[in-house]
Amino acid sequence: MPLHNSARIKFLYNNPMFGIIGFGCTECLRRFCQSVFGTMSFLQGINAADNGGKQPSLPTSAMYQLDIVLKRGNNLAIRDRGGTSDPYVKFKIAGKEVFRSKIIHKNLNPVWDERVCLIVDNLQVPLYFKVFDYDFGLQDDFMGSAYLYLDSLELQRPLDVRLDLQDPHCPNQDLGSLELAVTLFPRSTEDREALRQAQNLRLSDLHRKSQLWRGIVSISLIEGRNLIPMDQNGLSDPYVRFKLGPQKYKSKTIPKTLNPQWREQFDLHLYDEEGGILEITVWDKDLGRRDDFIGQCQLDLSKLSREKTHKLELELEEDKGTLVLLVTLTATVAVSISDLSVNLLDDQDRRQQIIKRYSPIRSLLNLKDVGIVQVKILRAEELMAADVTGKSDPFCIAELCNDRLQTHTVYKTLNPEWNKVFTFNVKDIHSVLEITVYDEDRDNSADFLGKVAIPLLNICNSEQKAYVLKNKELTGPTKGVIFLEADVIFNAVKASLRTFVPPEQKYIEEESKVSKQMLQQNFNRVKRCVLFLINMGSYINSCFQWESPRRSICAFLIFVVVVWNFEIYMVPLSLLLLLTRNYFLLASGKESREGTMEDLLEDVDEEYDKDDKDSEKRGFLDKFYAVQDVILTVQNALDEVASFGERVKNTFNWSVPFLSWLAITVLCAGATLIYFIPLRYIVLVWGINKFTKKLRNPYIIENNELLDFLSRVPSDVQLIQYKELKPETSLNPSKKRRNNPG
Repeated sequence: MPLHNSARIKFLYNNPMFGIIGFGCTECLRRFCQSVFGTMSFLQGINAADNGGKQPSLPTSAMYQLDIVLKRGNNLAIRDRGGTSDPYVKFKIAGKEVFRSKIIHKNLNPVWDERVCLIVDNLQVPLYFKVFDYDFGLQDDFMGSAYLYLDSLELQRPLDVRLDLQDPHCPNQDLGSLELAVTLFPRSTEDREALRQAQNLRLSDLHRKSQLWRGIVSISLIEGRNLIPMDQNGLSDPYVRFKLGPQKYKSKTIPKTLNPQWREQFDLHLYDEEGGILEITVWDKDLGRRDDFIGQCQLDLSKLSREKTHKLELELEEDKGTLVLLVTLTATVAVSISDLSVNLLDDQDRRQQIIKRYSPIRSLLNLKDVGIVQVKILRAEELMAADVTGKSDPFCIAELCNDRLQTHTVYKTLNPEWNKVFTFNVKDIHSVLEITVYDEDRDNSADFLGKVAIPLLNICNSEQKAYVLKNKELTGPTKGVIFLEADVIFNAVKASLRTFVPPEQKYIEEESKVSKQMLQQNFNRVKRCVLFLINMGSYINSCFQWESPRRSICAFLIFVVVVWNFEIYMVPLSLLLLLTRNYFLLASGKESREGTMEDLLEDVDEEYDKDDKDSEKRGFLDKFYAVQDVILTVQNALDEVASFGERVKNTFNWSVPFLSWLAITVLCAGATLIYFIPLRYIVLVWGINKFTKKLRNPYIIENNELLDFLSRVPSDVQLIQYKELKPETSLNPSKKRRNNPG
């Protein structure tokens, strides 16, 4: 009679010959345990064998306390470019997240040593473990998952468990393992609610702390010196990557040099109050193949004093060159997450303190602290169903430039209620608040459900609004609406001064890709701007040709009077008259700035509706990197030219009233200055300033105030993205809330 499976395991395990066989049979026995007892570890299989192969006879519907020690991970999967990962673990029961571990950066064998106490009421439901690689600003990468079958455990008996991670789509791939210590205790019903509330509070607090930052490190990348050559011509095309915890930043590429001058500034967030380690790597850009590594160095921020600018010359390892940086650490508290019951601006005393903080009399204090914005993410209705069950597991991400906060996940519903309050510090009043709704997926990256983009200047304080969700490109609607309420308080003087400095760049942005539709769209935008200039030239030429005698006579008289009496102050005055004319036309309703937006929206719809079957395959493009680079350059150049023309036009069209009023203020000041001061003196002062700027500050970062101002004016495409879609009459804030389906 053949041996029972459990007896066969126990026989092999206790047989002295087993130790002689070696590791190969150990692995075979481990796999055999898994085939007999599911995805349990080897130790669980032996434990079951000790019990005669029978499952413990525990009541499956009673109340239990499960104590787990998440010890470590072994040989986890590589998900980052540097050959490492930033792993963390989620625990789930019945699809609901009950625990999330801390993130261990750059480690494939992480040690967590975290303890968690869970309350379970059904041993038939397994505990599900999911391991992810954390990517700041992107969707986290899946690293593997495993199940722990609770009905195989014994009461009050500690058990060491090893779970082999698997990918359901690639079951034969080795993704490493997790080591746990598990103990199951009986529990009375009275303790259930108290422990579950404590468990939920801990998860919420951990989720909140992982997103909040306690300071800013401002970095100016000045230059590199004596970098080693990586190309055959004896030069390099260097760029620099910075990494501080989960945050990453990539500098621009300086071609063909060993002494690059970057002169760019950016800010990173300090999540650790003591500072942290800033990792710096230098790379050589190579077209069509992997970039070459030049060198690296590290900077311990905890050794730098706060509120002081430090000039640092960092030597790359192995004498591969030097980097020159300016680093400033600033302690601040700028973002927060709270529930509706703990609302900063609903407290009138606190609100008055914040209003006083940004009053005009404090305009010259801390110019970077422009204001504060608070957004209440209330709920969403009729979202897209992303799961096969016809439901979704939605969560929401709010982004303001490089500040990124996330709500909790509401499971199995199309009408979630989050009721969260996010508070952001405003460094640029022209920033755009982006709210994106995702569906949490069990084994893959989150699915996109919808997005809205709200310029801060468009926010109506304390007004609850229903925003129709848009697609990823923000060019058209998708299913569902989201209900938000926002307040923004800012200092107009600080906001005006910050308009004339370079805007903050996002750390992580999607890389540009060659797109036939985008190329055609940008070409049409440039075409419209060129046609406008051509029409203006034709109109002026018609005056010279006397096609209309009355118009030609008027033009001639105006030309003679203007030339005879021309003064330089008339230039800003003429622009001021154009702004005033368009303002009164808009106020009277004779013109609307929606016309060009609707025309452009029609063009966008036509381009995206075209069939793209004739587009070239990716494999073909991979063989022609040089051609792709040229096409991408032309595409981006068309976008820049079109955006510049549209921004100039939109400045005078009152597309952003704040900027138009600011332009009026500057033009008035300019006209007054030029009227009272001779032009030669103004030009002289300007020239002296230009020639001596480099001498007065060798590390000055050059900028153009006019271009910085125009960068805050939205182009026609951005106006479409920021335009609010009108919800259906049945979906408005005054409507009575519908209950979520059971």
